[in-house]
Amino acid sequence: MAGLQSGAPTPQSITLHEKSRVLEVGFSDGATFRIPFELMRIYSPSAEVQGHGPGQEILQTGKRDVLVVDLQPVGNYAVQPTFSDGHDSGIYSWDLLYELGANEKALWAQYEQRLADAGVARDTPMAAKGGGGGHACASH
Repeated sequence: MAGLQSGAPTPQSITLHEKSRVLEVGFSDGATFRIPFELMRIYSPSAEVQGHGPGQEILQTGKRDVLVVDLQPVGNYAVQPTFSDGHDSGIYSWDLLYELGANEKALWAQYEQRLADAGVARDTPMAAKGGGGGHACASH
């Protein structure tokens, strides 16, 4: 989900809508998406959320009211948001933002299924982690 594909649509406009908690992105192919901050947060491409390989994903819960408090460009290929819960390690390439927008309905369904499989609710607070809140791998 994270690479930048040659010839892929690129953002022409990016707007944070704090009240409605969405990132509005208009792409060069004419598509415009309003991506909920919660969806961005639960599908963050960071190792803290995705792990370091298939099956290592950490199910994110309690993110319904998360805000994007800062959004920084990363080169000419991505943005890096800082969320109100302190998460700031995900780099969202243009094609990832496009995928989140274009597949929002399917991604929500997948998330709801993962919640059901884990027996937790969407608004269940995340379990506290020991040692200051980062993930425990030694690669960062």
